[in-house]
Amino acid sequence: MQFENKPKFEVNKVQPAVNRIITEYRNNRISVAFVSKDGSEYDELADACAGLYRADTIDSGADEAHDNAFEEAVTGGFGAYRLRTEYEEPEDEDDDRQRIRVEPIFDADTSVFFDLQAKRQDKADAKSCFVLYSMTPEAYEERWNESPSTFPKELGERFFDWTTPDVVYIAEYYKIEMTSETIHFFQGLDPEGELEKVREDELEERLPMLQASGFREVKTKKVKRQRCRKYILSGNRILEDCGYIAGKHIPIVPVYGKRWFVDNIERCMGHVRLAKDAQRLKNMQLSKLGEISALSSVEKPLFTPEQMAGHQLMWSEDNIKNYPYLLVNPMTDMNGNQAAGGPIGFTRSPQIPPAMAALLQITEQDMQDLLGANKQGEQMVSNISGKAVEMIQQRIDLGTAIYIQNYSKAVKREGEIWLSMAQEVYGEPGRKMKVVTEQEATDQIVLMKPTVNDEGQIEYENDMSEATFDVAVTVGPSSDSKRQSTVRALTGLLAITSDPETQQVLQAMTLMNMEGEGISDVREYFRRKMVQMGVVKPTEEEQAAMQAAGQNQQPTPQDQYMLAAAEQAQADAQKKRADTIGSLAKAQQSEAETQKVHAETLKILNEQGTQEIPQSIEQMPELRQMLSQVQ
Repeated sequence: MQFENKPKFEVNKVQPAVNRIITEYRNNRISVAFVSKDGSEYDELADACAGLYRADTIDSGADEAHDNAFEEAVTGGFGAYRLRTEYEEPEDEDDDRQRIRVEPIFDADTSVFFDLQAKRQDKADAKSCFVLYSMTPEAYEERWNESPSTFPKELGERFFDWTTPDVVYIAEYYKIEMTSETIHFFQGLDPEGELEKVREDELEERLPMLQASGFREVKTKKVKRQRCRKYILSGNRILEDCGYIAGKHIPIVPVYGKRWFVDNIERCMGHVRLAKDAQRLKNMQLSKLGEISALSSVEKPLFTPEQMAGHQLMWSEDNIKNYPYLLVNPMTDMNGNQAAGGPIGFTRSPQIPPAMAALLQITEQDMQDLLGANKQGEQMVSNISGKAVEMIQQRIDLGTAIYIQNYSKAVKREGEIWLSMAQEVYGEPGRKMKVVTEQEATDQIVLMKPTVNDEGQIEYENDMSEATFDVAVTVGPSSDSKRQSTVRALTGLLAITSDPETQQVLQAMTLMNMEGEGISDVREYFRRKMVQMGVVKPTEEEQAAMQAAGQNQQPTPQDQYMLAAAEQAQADAQKKRADTIGSLAKAQQSEAETQKVHAETLKILNEQGTQEIPQSIEQMPELRQMLSQVQ
């Protein structure tokens, strides 16, 4: 009531702090990685899952869902988004292939409700969940062919109307159910081979093929399986039972700003909550200050009506025509004598209360303390080291760390839900699907692709039914920021590297990671060059292209000359080797002949009874004759 007809200004000091947190998040996107449960470093199926996940999020515009949920969590304390499946070609009646999509949930704090038993922040332990969404009464009647119903839902001390004059609220109800299922195990002709597992719902379809292949059933096992059932509710009844959905989890991902459990009640808070009172106080003070400043600051004279009679127009036009003098009527006393004719007083200019000036300064400092703003840290100061700048930035980031870490828990939960849905949706043998690499390059994989292992057994690549991985998240800069940082690091390495081969690799990596208009072809060229150098691992498509190019490539004249020179050098080497072998053979033959002559000589000497070997060949005519024959 006090400010009913007064100015009410708003100077939002909270939004810049919120924008800083949101900008920090968008520059440090959170990515999902699938890790093998046995701890192996590299798993092709895990890489395939990561590529499919990135492709699904990009194709469905998941950034809108992620950004909306994070902004609602930062400002109001709670946000959420959903995952669902849809047909890849909705207009093709014969195509039942599905893809996983990520969609936003707007105003999640008043439309998403998990069961009260769920205590985990990611709601992995929730058994049920309501998601409200609105539609017009006309759309409701056209869809369900009935009049909209009203169902009041108590929220604290207020009531929530399911229907209003403009919109009708419908609820999606997700419920976790535990079902019992029989698994049939079949043994093939090889008694040491692996058993083939068939679920109960697949038995009728697969049994004839298994029997024709020589498989026989050896045992059965009952297992419990978690499934998620979906309903659509109005205010008074179940409109539709949608049955079991893909995956075994509730496909709703909650995002919290700050979260606590107090008196067994879940409470959450965003970055705005603590600064609301200080912001209101500041708005009130600025509104009062604006009202004061709008009043006249000129001291105006006060006259009696008798003094101004006949001169009103002159006084009113003085600020425009700037008269050299102004007239007033003289005043008379009780005796009729003329008295002084000056003004009887002056108006006072408005003064700012000292308490308001002090309170404005205190409120400004309180808001900076509550919001974590640090203007001095955000200013660029010259002549300081990079380490000091890094420490200042780390101090500023401390205010946003809790929101980023809480959001990483939500993204981890999203990866778990997506993997559970992909195990059921992506199971068609031979289906070609798009994947996106970490460098945002597009590639393709084939699901259930048959291959032969080293032991001669048939295996299936990209079998999503075997995709049982742990989900890990990494918080880091966006792809563009990573590339810019990589270019700076590579440029710095070039200055301290002297090896020509290493410099060539660094230059190629620098150009491959550069961003700019019309540079995509250059990046592709240097990627192919890096693949040919063996620095970058080629994709399957690049490997096939390299093999085809190698088979079809005609040798250049230089290559032919080098090939002929290599063949001539090889022939010369073989000739020299043969000559060497011949020389060795002759040497061995000479040594054998020498030993033979020596033996014959000893024999002759023994027959003649000679005890000493002659000093000259001329002393032994028989020996001279044998040596001439050997020569």
